[in-house]
Amino acid sequence: MKRRDFVKNSALASSLPIAMGALKSLAGDATSANPVSRPPGSLTWLEGGAPSVSAGPVWGQPWPQGMHSPKTAFSLQNAEGQSIPVQTWPTAYWPDGSVKWTAHASAERAGFSGQYTLKPGKSAAPESRVRVRERGKEIQLDTGVIRVTIPRSGAHIISEMRRGKKLLGRDAVLVAMAQDGAEAESMTTLSHFESDIKQVSVEQDGPVRAQIKIEGLHRNKSRSWLPFTLRIAAHAGADALQISHTFVFDGEPEADFLRGLGLRFSVEMHDEPYNRHVRFAGENGGLWAESPQGITGLRRDPGEAVRKAQVDGRATPPLSEWSKRVTDRLHWVPVWNDYTLSQLSANGFQIKKRTRAGHAWIDSDQGKRSAGSAYVGGASGGILFGMRDFWQLHPVQLDIRSAGASQAEATLWFYAPEAPAMDVRFYHDGLGQETYEDQLDALDITYEDYEPGFGTAQGIARSSDVTLVLMDSTPSRDEFNQWAEAIRLPGQLVVDPHTMLNSGVFGGLWSLPDYSSSEHKAIEDRLNWSVAFYHNQVDQRHWYGFWNYGDIMHTYDSDRHVWRYDVGGYAWDNSELSPDLWLWYSYLRTGDATTFRLAEAMTRHNRDVDIYHLGRFKGLGTRHNVQHWGCSAKQLRISTATYRRFHYFLTADARTGDVLDEVINADVQLANVVPTRKISGKKGVPTKARIGVGTDWGSAAANWLCAWERTGDPAYRKRLADAMQVIGSQPYGFFTGVFGYDTTTHQLIPPADPSPGISHLSAVFGLVEVCAELIQLIDDPEFRQAWLDYGRYYNAPDEVQAAALGKPMKGNSLTVAHSRLTAYTAAQENDPELARRAWQEFSREWGGKKPLQTLSLSGPDVLNPVDEAAWVSTNDASQWGLAAIQNLALVGKYLGE
Repeated sequence: MKRRDFVKNSALASSLPIAMGALKSLAGDATSANPVSRPPGSLTWLEGGAPSVSAGPVWGQPWPQGMHSPKTAFSLQNAEGQSIPVQTWPTAYWPDGSVKWTAHASAERAGFSGQYTLKPGKSAAPESRVRVRERGKEIQLDTGVIRVTIPRSGAHIISEMRRGKKLLGRDAVLVAMAQDGAEAESMTTLSHFESDIKQVSVEQDGPVRAQIKIEGLHRNKSRSWLPFTLRIAAHAGADALQISHTFVFDGEPEADFLRGLGLRFSVEMHDEPYNRHVRFAGENGGLWAESPQGITGLRRDPGEAVRKAQVDGRATPPLSEWSKRVTDRLHWVPVWNDYTLSQLSANGFQIKKRTRAGHAWIDSDQGKRSAGSAYVGGASGGILFGMRDFWQLHPVQLDIRSAGASQAEATLWFYAPEAPAMDVRFYHDGLGQETYEDQLDALDITYEDYEPGFGTAQGIARSSDVTLVLMDSTPSRDEFNQWAEAIRLPGQLVVDPHTMLNSGVFGGLWSLPDYSSSEHKAIEDRLNWSVAFYHNQVDQRHWYGFWNYGDIMHTYDSDRHVWRYDVGGYAWDNSELSPDLWLWYSYLRTGDATTFRLAEAMTRHNRDVDIYHLGRFKGLGTRHNVQHWGCSAKQLRISTATYRRFHYFLTADARTGDVLDEVINADVQLANVVPTRKISGKKGVPTKARIGVGTDWGSAAANWLCAWERTGDPAYRKRLADAMQVIGSQPYGFFTGVFGYDTTTHQLIPPADPSPGISHLSAVFGLVEVCAELIQLIDDPEFRQAWLDYGRYYNAPDEVQAAALGKPMKGNSLTVAHSRLTAYTAAQENDPELARRAWQEFSREWGGKKPLQTLSLSGPDVLNPVDEAAWVSTNDASQWGLAAIQNLALVGKYLGE
């Protein structure tokens, strides 16, 4: 059966619901509730309604092979039929050179529409295109509304920020603080650092969107460290800058303890102190709003019009219209210069202020979760600034200093200096595990793979997204909250699931939701339930924090009623068993916003924190552990592009693109960090480096595939085709297991005396998905047959395996997960009997009988009220979910037979 037949047989009529929208109660029916309508061929906002404001949307669009050339121009129309300026660039290509994915940026001045249509044609021109002017030692970025100047060297990432001709801000700089001890009593030195620019490049120069990339280090007189990459983007006609910041920790975990990391800039204060304003975002639209020199609540009343103007953020009437009893004594009213909002946990923030340094801080207010935005300026203009995922990435902090002076200073802290210093030391002393034998014995009890010197954070990264809005007046309360919401959760345009499916991207391993029978409904309900359960667990279990947000836990402890956060290899998941794939495929088929945001947060976490970006383990990822960097298993299966390419193609996120580039040649590390170094008795290979045909080669192949489709470079196709030829030519195909490997030529070298073997992990880290795409893209009959044989025989009865391979296989567990391999072979070979076997395998460990409900716990058994489903683990969610999704797509018509 060909891919187009899969689509034809599994796609539902466009009138059926395709998005979960707001998921219902976990204990109840998990099907659609208030779904977002995504008509075929449309672009809609992920969460439904159009945003009130936006710094400028960017999104990805898939295309069927052969439909459009890279030179095709595109036009964008809103729901009212108006043409909207749009900028287009290709992000992936099909083997015939046609575009596979395009990315787009739009610019609107008159409000956003709820729905759009993208089609070939000349784009409307923006009223005023965004321009990039390269002038010797600096670059100017001009949207037609605002203009910023970016130096090519020095400390300042932005030297001037203007709206029209008016200077609003200047001297934006990255700042860091570090101490040499984790606790105050062990600290002897606190050092301060500023950004030092090494390279500036123009990545996009309009007409709708421009983007500047800045790379550098943090330095002081004695040291340069903490590499950073920062991008500044702006859209035509926009008054906002989008800033993406990534830093890499390259310090010594035992000696370098970050105390603060942030972005600081000055704001020109043009108005009188009583016409200046400070705003902080609370939660759910809450707003803290005051003036540095308040004239409300005084013993003498300046007048209702004066008071109302200050509260609203407008210029007050002239002093001559105030009560003289106030104006004569205005110099006695203190000016509050300094303000801080600190969010040191996921569940509490504090606002405080003081008149000036050297005097006491006064507590102002508290709340639970700040949206993470602030404003400082006057009635004639200022800067609104904020950070995405603010409280989720705690500890974070917003500082405003010198609000009563001619220049105020604002600092957005990605890591708050009011929090304890960042401590990334390994969490135990090794417990005497000096030999491989001891380490393997310890693995048998805690599931932790420890090795001295391997549990290091040196080389991991973290990203923060910031928005600066250059305003010509103090924003109204409603406008401030609109921007705070847009910064907290940027609006994302998305393609509808029908269009996505019919484009043929991602291997044809998914279909649209199908509730046509009780059997189908039972599977769809559990798929929906699983997403809802993990979505709620993130919040109930507080899976938040600077290094943690976006990840999930691996396994549950039903005795303590907690996830095993402190037990070796059972804690943070780090992409173990492919939850990334489960969530992204779930989103593709449903268009559900909750699923997308879970997958997006996971990608933004694991692309940075779970992968090494420099140093000894560069290009490798870390297996599941109590700390994201703790396990000594540094492997390709975690860093693979398989998990990140969804996010890149759907959003065109440049940071994710950077990481995809970083891992292209990560396979060379197989010669330096041998995955099986602790295991004796492995069959020999004719080279120093070894490559397992499953988790190793599947990951490397995904890296090359992604590089090939993104660049069109035939060198990457050759790597893939050569490896496919070697695997397909072996008598045991994928059952060969391990090959020799030449890391210089990226060539697989067959073992001299091959014998069949099996690993239950080979196919559960993206191998299924990458092989489906390779078969779709590269014609190699022997490779295709080798993969189909693997799917037919992995779960086959012993006698069938023995007849095909000479002996029955041992170690072939994860039966449900591998039922999708059986299903793939059944679909490819049009084998109804094998299709029925796939569903039998799928039902062995579940059978549709596990209850889709949770136990609600409260009282002395738990710290906080939580929902518990003790049977759920990463395997139950991600591998079951992937098997369900792919079986429905491949052999769904045989379900129930």
